[in-house]
Amino acid sequence: MGKIKLKHIGSWMVQGPRAGIKSFFAQEYFKSHIVIWLLILSLTANLANWVILKIWIQPVDFPIILHYNVYFGVDLVGGYRQVYILPLIGFALFLINVALSIYFYGQKERIASYILLIAVLMIQLSLVVASASVILINY
Repeated sequence: MGKIKLKHIGSWMVQGPRAGIKSFFAQEYFKSHIVIWLLILSLTANLANWVILKIWIQPVDFPIILHYNVYFGVDLVGGYRQVYILPLIGFALFLINVALSIYFYGQKERIASYILLIAVLMIQLSLVVASASVILINY
């Protein structure tokens, strides 16, 4: 009754879900200060994107402007919920880049890992600017 059962998953020996999470975050990848700061800044930018859209975009019955082009004017309108596609795409790209970054860091390709994390931060900041422009156009 007092024995702990270990499950073998791939090359990991996991002692329940808590031990799996601890061993995941105990990797060398998460000990790098550069990685930690880039992850924190990217997640903060994505969270800020969700928050500013939630604060400024109110539920309405009429379509709102989703994209404006200087040459052609308004070229995309839709429901207010469609504006949340921007931060959703940002979060999906964040997950993809972080997964690739972890893989490359494990392969001793630190520079490639850092470039992916810098790219995802730039993507998040660009999406914040895009969301701000949607808010500015509509209000």
